[in-house]
Amino acid sequence: MPVLDDIAAFAGELNDIRHDFHEHPELGFEEVRTSGIVAEKLRSWGIEVTTGIGKTGVVGVLKGERPGKTIGLRADMDALPIHEETNLPFSSKTPGVMHACGHDAHTTMLLGAAKYLSEHRDFAGTAVFIFQPAEEGLGGARAMLADGLFEKFPCDEIYGMHNAPHHDAGIVGVKKGKAMAGSDFFDITITGRGSHGARPEGSRDPIVIATTLVQQIQSIVSRNVPPTKPAVISVTKINAGAAYNVIPNSATLGGTIRFFHREVGELISERIRALCAGIAKGYEVEVDVQIRNVFDVLENDATLADAVVAAAAPVVGSDKAALSDELVMGSEDFADMLRVVPGAYCTVGHGGDVQLHNPGFFIDDAMLPVGANIYVNLVLDRGAAAKAAA
Repeated sequence: MPVLDDIAAFAGELNDIRHDFHEHPELGFEEVRTSGIVAEKLRSWGIEVTTGIGKTGVVGVLKGERPGKTIGLRADMDALPIHEETNLPFSSKTPGVMHACGHDAHTTMLLGAAKYLSEHRDFAGTAVFIFQPAEEGLGGARAMLADGLFEKFPCDEIYGMHNAPHHDAGIVGVKKGKAMAGSDFFDITITGRGSHGARPEGSRDPIVIATTLVQQIQSIVSRNVPPTKPAVISVTKINAGAAYNVIPNSATLGGTIRFFHREVGELISERIRALCAGIAKGYEVEVDVQIRNVFDVLENDATLADAVVAAAAPVVGSDKAALSDELVMGSEDFADMLRVVPGAYCTVGHGGDVQLHNPGFFIDDAMLPVGANIYVNLVLDRGAAAKAAA
């Protein structure tokens, strides 16, 4: 891949940075060490730095030598509560916490772009490097927005990227319009009546009720949502009981709703609440339902999706940079930023076939200069486009 020579020259440094982040993962809103290193690196390259945006977020601003648009580039920094099982020499040193989604690589790629641009300032416009905390369902993007991210650092366009182990190395994909699902999380608590396991007739068994409710929930999409509007409901956890001979007093379950149309998400939420109300009445128990929106639908600007392909093609080859028509049920809180500033979000394939959020997940370091170079090209290209338009 024809990565710029100067970026290729410091690829080893990028590897070291990424390995260090990987060894010391931090959960959402706890990225104190990570954000400290990010801020230190940016300052050492002469980039203006602001910390504490969205608690542990970091923003760097670098002005080019010529006027042009302000281009935002965003990476996420948080890890997941997963115990690592890769046996890598730089495996996590924090038990139960792991970079199992590749955010260590995302952060490193953006640092690589910042380093290159700081050394080559003859570009048009301004680059804004946004290092976001707490992407994994904790609302890091919304926290940065609430802290006035784009009021303090106005951007004309914004871009982000994610590693993709399900694609071959070097494949860059981006979809115009709706690309990734919105997501609500739900928690349901059933309060019944406990009893001795030998006397179930004296109980209002919350486990039986919970399993019944799970089955009913699974009928919502197939019998309420138009098949032309994709949606998924997954019950991902159920907890009840602590002994073999005790029917517990309560049971809890939780999960996620995925959708590409907000009205579908609202319909599913209404149906879950209605089913829970019916269950409560039918079984004479209490059922508490909590549903909260966590991710918006991610929508890419059509013109700026083309800009991503144009920026990636010189790096990976025109045959590997392409528009996609695939809807992804996964969610990404970069969607919140795209609701404020137009932009696009792409995926970059890399070596390794273990899927995201798996204790054996790993990333091929060869993708680091590739991602950094794509970010650089976006700043250079969009700055040049702004100048030509003027």
